[in-house]
Amino acid sequence: MRTGPAETIDGIYRAEFGRALATVARLVGDIGLAEDAVHEAFADALRSWPERGVPVNPGAWITTAARNRALDRVRRESARGAKEYDAIRSAAPYEEPDVTPVPDDQLRMIFTCCHPALSPESRVALTLRLVCGLRTVEIARAFLQPEHTVAQRLTRAKAKIRAAGIPLRVPPVQLLPERLPAVLACVYLVFTEGYSATEGPAAIRDELCDEAIRLGRLLCALLPDEPEARALLALMLLNDSRRSQRRCGEGELVPIDEQDRRGWNRDRIEAGLRCLVSAAADGNGPYLLQARIAAAHATAATFAETNWAAIVSSYDALLAQSGSPIVAVNRAIAVGFLHGFDAGLAALDEVAGHPRLAAAHLVPATRADLLRRAGRYAESATNYRAALDRTPNEQVRRFLARRLAEVERAATPGPRTP
Repeated sequence: MRTGPAETIDGIYRAEFGRALATVARLVGDIGLAEDAVHEAFADALRSWPERGVPVNPGAWITTAARNRALDRVRRESARGAKEYDAIRSAAPYEEPDVTPVPDDQLRMIFTCCHPALSPESRVALTLRLVCGLRTVEIARAFLQPEHTVAQRLTRAKAKIRAAGIPLRVPPVQLLPERLPAVLACVYLVFTEGYSATEGPAAIRDELCDEAIRLGRLLCALLPDEPEARALLALMLLNDSRRSQRRCGEGELVPIDEQDRRGWNRDRIEAGLRCLVSAAADGNGPYLLQARIAAAHATAATFAETNWAAIVSSYDALLAQSGSPIVAVNRAIAVGFLHGFDAGLAALDEVAGHPRLAAAHLVPATRADLLRRAGRYAESATNYRAALDRTPNEQVRRFLARRLAEVERAATPGPRTP
């Protein structure tokens, strides 16, 4: 490839930022220094790739450039002799003795960022930013919070790590379970952002879905006795089995009731069901409940045969555990299919005023769909317009615009035949 437009580098940034930062941070032991070095490496790429072409392995190029940048700064700021510096620089990071129980750079970095000295929200936000390369706006969307709030949280978390001298070190294997809830939350939010991207030209970010599943498998191998790790992997595999059928043409979204189920990935469904059975024997946590919902969708031969009673029951249990407004919205959809769309709208009204949902498109888009299915087309159109005003993702906007056109046509009486 001889051209390297900003769009290409942006895609590489999304795919490679976390891997490069994790590798460099492990080498230099400083998150801030590693983050600066990776950003500088991408700035170098933006300057040089348009002329020289994108390298065959852009991720390796970025990691090497960032590593060299970080080590140059270490040399300038330390009193070490040149021989010591040269020895460090010439040593490949992958050849260093590794005694940590976590074998993967990014997974190791996730456990490191999830330090108990940080608040739970800061742990997750910091990991999503530094390890997974999610932008602040994407993290804000995951938390249903304003972008400036998340930006301040990230700044405070990095400052605390620096001021308190929190080591970039993984705890002993017997202490890993205490950090597991935050780690699982991070991995799942990475998958969620990949499965339904916040903004940009694509509705689905394949690299984040793949990375989250890879990390989920590593977690299960690392902590085989943790049922929620297996439940999370089950949830991701079952949902991901539909990925290829969730878009068509130029990437336009296809809702589940219109998908060709023959194209669903049966290997992933079977693997997800095995994980679900294994997790169900030992636990009943939130990921297990969500995996049961995903399994009900994945095992239904047709959309009409979906077991909505089982789905609503799982949502009831999940809502009792979490109180999440997103869970409540999804439950309202399931209630609509089980008890009628007016019942679904009533359930949606119970959560629609939640402050965390105020800026999101989720409530008006859900209300618009329930109204459409109930035949209340004019009201549906009003809500589709409201959802469009709140949606930054291009493909989601196209889907909502298509639905809006459909209900507007349905709401307009056609010419009468004499």
